Amino acid sequence: MKRLCLFLLCPMLMMACSYDESLSLCELRVQLAYEQTTFGEPQSARVRVELKDQNAQIFVDSTSMDRTARFTVPPGIYEASTSAFYVDSTGDTWWRYVFNGIRSQIVVSPDSLNQVEMQVKVTRKRVVH
Repeated sequence: MKRLCLFLLCPMLMMACSYDESLSLCELRVQLAYEQTTFGEPQSARVRVELKDQNAQIFVDSTSMDRTARFTVPPGIYEASTSAFYVDSTGDTWWRYVFNGIRSQIVVSPDSLNQVEMQVKVTRKRVVH
């Protein structure tokens, strides 16, 4: 009798434990917006952008010519950041330009637009050599 119960119970348990393991991915576009200064923008069109999820997993991409980084990630909450610099050594005085930006609480879901703009601040420091 016990064997008969196990024989009938096993298929029911196997069916009760099945679930869909497919993971839906979403595209996120991060557009860099540089503040208006006389210093300009980074000389390279390809600027590194990092995307960090709530589990501290980091996704990396570089911007294209339209200043946009594109990620394909699972739905969740993310933080995007960027940092770039260049040294202007064309004149008698050398300058180091630093570009920093961060954007927190980016919600990525299949039913939203998934496009954000990240403000990038520019600082300039004199290089003493």
